[in-house]
Formats: sequence, structure tokens, C-alpha cells
Amino acid sequence: MIPTHLAIIMDGNGRWATEKGLHRWEGHHKGAQVAENVVRWSSNRKIKYLTLFSFSTENWKRPKEEINAIFSILAEYMKNRTDELIENNVSVKFIGDLEALDENTRKVCLEAERKTSHANGMTLNIALNYGGRAEIMKAAKEWNGIGKFEDHLYTVGQPDPDLLIRTGGEMRISNFMLWQLAYTELYFTKVLWPDFSEEDFDKALSDFSHRKRKFGGIN
Repeated sequence: MIPTHLAIIMDGNGRWATEKGLHRWEGHHKGAQVAENVVRWSSNRKIKYLTLFSFSTENWKRPKEEINAIFSILAEYMKNRTDELIENNVSVKFIGDLEALDENTRKVCLEAERKTSHANGMTLNIALNYGGRAEIMKAAKEWNGIGKFEDHLYTVGQPDPDLLIRTGGEMRISNFMLWQLAYTELYFTKVLWPDFSEEDFDKALSDFSHRKRKFGGIN
């Protein structure tokens, strides 16, 4: 059983770099390479939706140098890999409040969305300046009791995640997709994100395949 929608909290870049005596931004650079691999692995396994937690609304508390590095790495990836995403029939969608981003990062993100919008293979959601509570508040203001609440979430039209993977050893969801994760299966691993391998990826999928999902009912 392969999840239709896989969500990942990519945790451990900074710790990985610190352990190796490197700058934290070098951990994020290595982590971006792993994220690129995961996109490919997911597409190859016919996962329809992949959501990666890239930058949270709380991450603004980090040093400015680290924040700038994260956005720079993301912009570089989008510029250099958009054509490859199109070739692999992957559409990109950014979920979160892009208005708070610098103009260049926001422009690159919107351009990647536009260029990949016709792809109908895997959808890659990149959670950028994203917070679960902020998303629910935004949706509540827009909803006003009319229609479906879910139609006002960033993930409108998408199924909720079947599986959430969090690397780095922490065992919490950290304000990520609070509405959507109501019945999601959770998988935690101590492996730091830059060390997350295809073997680790398949181990998580294998674990999920043996779960019995009841959604509040009985088998």
C-alpha cells in the first residue's frame, strides 16, 4: 500500500551541520539535495501528492543569515530544476503566506507554479512561510459558514496526507497541517534529514503499508 499523499517534516539540517563542524546553511544545502531525491523517489513510486515542510511561520526567529540561505537555496533549486519537474510531469504548489517573502523569492515561486501548472502527474506542495494555525484562521475568515471549510485551505482539492514522516528524532507535528493531519499515520525517525536515504524512505513506506487504518470505525 503506497500513500496517495505523503507529507514530510524535514528536520535536522542544522544539527547535521553542527555535528560536522559546518555552517548551518551547509546543512540546508545538503538537505535540499535530499529533498530533490525524495521528489524523484516519490514520483517513481506513483505517490500522487508530496508535501514538504520547508519554512514555518516560526522559523523567522532564526538568524537572518540562515533565513537568507534557506530562501537562496530554494530560489536556486526552482530556477535550475523547474524544467526537470515539467519533464517528469510534476506540478509545484506553494502553500503558506508568500506575501511576507522578499520579492525575488516570491517571484521565483510563482513562476515555478505557473510553468508547472499543466503537469498532471505528481503534485509537489512546498510549505513556505506556513503555519497550521494561521492556515485555519485564514480559512475561517474566508469560509464564513458558506460551503465546505476545506475549500478554503491551501490544499483545496487534495486528499489529506495518508502518512507523515518526520526526521531528526523529534516526535511532534510542529504546527504543520493541523487540520489535514487528523487521521494521518505518523512515522518518526532519528535519522537527520541530510542523511535520509532511499532505504530510509522505503522503510517508512513499508511501515505504513502494515498499518490498519480505521478512521474512527472498526475493521
